[in-house]
Amino acid sequence: MDFNPQSPQTQENAENRIKILQFIFIFIAYSIRLFAMQILSGDLYRSRAQDIARRTTVIPAQRGEIYDRYVDQPLVLNADSFAVSITPAEVPQGKIPELVKNLAEILEIPPDQIEGKIPPQYYYLFQPLEIASNVAYNKIAVIAENVDTLPGVSWQSKPIRNYVEAGSLSHIIGYVGDITKDELTMLYNSGYKQGDVIGKAGIERQYDGILRGKDGLETRTVDVRGRWITGRSANTREPPTMGKNIVLSIDHSIQVLTEKALGERIGSVVVLRPSTGEILAMVSYPWYDPAVFTRNDSAAEYQALINDPNKPFLNRAIQSAYPPASTFKIVMTTGILGENAFPVDQLVDCAGEITYGDRLWRCHIRKPGHGHLNLQEAMAQSCDIYFWMIGRDYLGIERILEYAKDFGLGESTGIDLPGEISGFIPTPQWKDRRFHERWLGGDTMNMSIGQGYTLITPIQMANMVSMVVNNGIIYKPHLLKEVRDPLSGSVETTITPTILHKSEVDPGVFETVRRNMRSVISEGTARFPLNIKTVEIAGKTGTGEIGLQDQWHSWFAAYAPYETDNPEEQVVVSVIVEAVNKWEWWAPYASAIIFHGIFSGQTYEESVVSLGLQYLIPIQGYRE
Repeated sequence: MDFNPQSPQTQENAENRIKILQFIFIFIAYSIRLFAMQILSGDLYRSRAQDIARRTTVIPAQRGEIYDRYVDQPLVLNADSFAVSITPAEVPQGKIPELVKNLAEILEIPPDQIEGKIPPQYYYLFQPLEIASNVAYNKIAVIAENVDTLPGVSWQSKPIRNYVEAGSLSHIIGYVGDITKDELTMLYNSGYKQGDVIGKAGIERQYDGILRGKDGLETRTVDVRGRWITGRSANTREPPTMGKNIVLSIDHSIQVLTEKALGERIGSVVVLRPSTGEILAMVSYPWYDPAVFTRNDSAAEYQALINDPNKPFLNRAIQSAYPPASTFKIVMTTGILGENAFPVDQLVDCAGEITYGDRLWRCHIRKPGHGHLNLQEAMAQSCDIYFWMIGRDYLGIERILEYAKDFGLGESTGIDLPGEISGFIPTPQWKDRRFHERWLGGDTMNMSIGQGYTLITPIQMANMVSMVVNNGIIYKPHLLKEVRDPLSGSVETTITPTILHKSEVDPGVFETVRRNMRSVISEGTARFPLNIKTVEIAGKTGTGEIGLQDQWHSWFAAYAPYETDNPEEQVVVSVIVEAVNKWEWWAPYASAIIFHGIFSGQTYEESVVSLGLQYLIPIQGYRE
């Protein structure tokens, strides 16, 4: 039979052969592909399969704890709590709004608070998103009971901060909160991630890197419904590492004493050890409760704090500046002595008032006048006329500015707390730029008694006194004393004193200044409230004018003991009571209570009775 390519039989045979060849080609291709997937790339695909079947959960690390200087008084600990998360991709399509509503009812929080943490662009993420923290155990129990109707919902332990005894410590300790988008943008490269808790203020913020620790990870295998499967070798757990513990220089007993001595008066107090720069106590009133940032039901309380005109979030010790008033005469006295600008024993007649320009200048302390005074007597009696005349006619603005800067005024102290301001020291150049006016003799007179444009902070005031005590040396003020291992308690880092500034003024000048400051207590303006038997004090009063009748800032800056062979026992106290309080010249009295309590070992209540001040202030109603 002849071969006919056009015959139906031939064409059918050709088609069959083509189909067989196609099948063989496809089989070979699939075999090669299967070989490549299973043998050559097997590890890659097995890894991907495991990734799909596994879920990784972050185990939050506990933050380091915070203690006072003797490590016997915990200031901040950790408390057990829970956080609730949602994995959006595990929620059936279109069911997230319903889930949010049901979960909001259980957690007793507004639905929009949850919705804000799960924007639509996150609906396809398999990453758990934390939607609530500080959740009580009873609410977690309700979630567990209804877990089948709450797809994608999970929970985990997440410790919260327990501020053991906040009170006036709130401005020192600060508080923590969830990291914001802006903060995450800045800190992402430092290892921070969404959902982290970070320090927002105070020591919590300043030393967040030390306190925060390292989160752990737990990886588990899940089935198609997202349920944990036990007994799999792929399940791993990397435990978290707790943050380091911090020991502060704060003496808790002095902090409580200082807090009560200031009382409910708007102002602040700094207690500092001049030989090291250690802060023994720092109080700013009003204060706030740091726990307001961890409670889920505290929105109204937080808003009330924000709207409070007395600004409880403001740490007045480092974030408010005031005219130093007559405490500035410490700077003036140092300048007069250092420059030999005026003979120390030469008398100046204070008749109670002088005329300069078109204005009558009256001595604030004593309107009839002090009579004839030398430098020491002018300091003791806080005579404005003496310092007006010497500042304007003998010392001069340029040398006043030189000594003010030498004391560190107008510059931040570098204390280890965020938000410190620098205060302000005016200059003729500044006035010309600011007001297009030249500096006048009246400006120098105002500055000579700490009025006018001059502004300093309470921490700068403490440094100013410290420089006199230390013969020209200022140590950088600090709150951190030690960093300790949280498990063994061993000391890993100890803070050593750092010299912030060293003056070139002769030490003999400071010796005379100290003697003049002592005369303020022994025979001058503060002899009644501060001439106590417990310890000899040297200091300077100040009454800051604010332009309103019967309203003045009350300053007192001092140190004790006046003379000692052991500099480490000396303590500086800087007190400011703002003019918004009822005028009672309280700063010297508060200082007397603080000094007496420190050097007698007595409590606030005991000190008030020992000093006979119970007729001025009730001792009931204060926090024990």
